Amino acid sequence: MAESTFNRLSIIAKAGIIIGVLGLVGVAYFVVFYGEVSSKIQAAQKKERSLRGDLASAQKAVVAYQKDLKELTERQQRQRELQKVLPKTTEYPSFLSSVQTVANVAGVSLSAWTPQAEVPEQFYARVPMRVELSGRYHQIAKFFYGVGQLDRIINIENISITDPKKNADEYLLKVEALATAFHSNLKKPGKPAPKK
Repeated sequence: MAESTFNRLSIIAKAGIIIGVLGLVGVAYFVVFYGEVSSKIQAAQKKERSLRGDLASAQKAVVAYQKDLKELTERQQRQRELQKVLPKTTEYPSFLSSVQTVANVAGVSLSAWTPQAEVPEQFYARVPMRVELSGRYHQIAKFFYGVGQLDRIINIENISITDPKKNADEYLLKVEALATAFHSNLKKPGKPAPKK
């Protein structure tokens, strides 16, 4: 009976019904398949934007980390250089080795050295050492100049030149001096002792 009702309709009505059914199938397809796929695409695009943002912030963090790492390396290098100039500890062997090396280069004979008591100051400590050396006048001057050129800060003071001895055309001099090195004395302030 439904078939006969459909057959009785005009061609325009039949075409309208077929177009309506196709439209309903298209809407159903859009709602069921295309809408779901479209929402998945939009969700994926949103996730991609979020991941791109995370990537950009991670790249900024890497750049900041590299900058901080470079700055840390530079500071550590500066700290090592400062340690040469003003070490944290007394380092008598290093001190004596530096003086002996300069004496060898200058051509003077370092005959005696006597470490003295350390003298603490507010930010540094003095590390004195009495030295005795002998050589020609220009060699001694070269020795003093060489000590002044060392990386580590070393002062030569209380210089006394004695006992000149003539050797051929030159005089050999005996020199006694106080060579003073320094080291940092940055102790953290502690709590004062409780009074009894």
